[in-house]
Amino acid sequence: MKIDLSSKVALVTGASGNLGRVIARTLAECGADVAVHYRSNETGARDVQKQIEALGRRSVCLRADITDQQEVLRMRDEARIALGAPDIVVCNAVIQYPWTGILDQSPVDFESQFRSCTLHAVLMAQAFVPAMQAKRHGRFLAINTECALQCSPNQGAYASGKRGLDGIMRVLAREIGPDGITVNQVAPGWMISQSDRSAGTESQPDYEEKIPLRHRGEDQDIANAVAFLASDQAAFITGAFLPVCGGNIMPGI
Repeated sequence: MKIDLSSKVALVTGASGNLGRVIARTLAECGADVAVHYRSNETGARDVQKQIEALGRRSVCLRADITDQQEVLRMRDEARIALGAPDIVVCNAVIQYPWTGILDQSPVDFESQFRSCTLHAVLMAQAFVPAMQAKRHGRFLAINTECALQCSPNQGAYASGKRGLDGIMRVLAREIGPDGITVNQVAPGWMISQSDRSAGTESQPDYEEKIPLRHRGEDQDIANAVAFLASDQAAFITGAFLPVCGGNIMPGI
């Protein structure tokens, strides 16, 4: 079985970051043309664009604040002009912030997580889903997190934003399923990314001993899950929350 995304156009938000860059490159390796979104890391985004073009695929870098409706709409228009209306949208971007307990966490951090997780998905859906509806085909994906089910100390703002995202994605799956569009989430664990490889921090024994598979996963594992859910092989999967975390969380039935 081969994942074939040729003739498809994908857009990945936060595509200059640790997970986003691997997701964007993997979709290109499967044959998709890819719009690379970034907010501030233009250098990283340009590097990802070059990697995609080296694979023989078309690519464009698009700067936008994914919490601002007008900027998301501008990004939609720029993507359409450069590559065509995206068939695959991956909501991956999130605002980073210092984690602490709920009693000490600034309200600003709770707002930032709502805006960059929950509202992000809403604005992207409003901007990009209508074109999918016109074609009666599309893949709308979001990166969630194992933290949404762990609800561990110091995760309050992050977990609240991602739980809001989960609710939006489940409702959206029911609303646009009749239009032939699937809506799914991939929930990473604490994955090994390029920043770990550069810093030599791949091994995290305290975390790994809690994982049934006893090791951390790789950024590529997340990209593989995204590529599968974006493909025709996953045409009958929608509304899913797919943990990719070595069994660290196991959603109930």
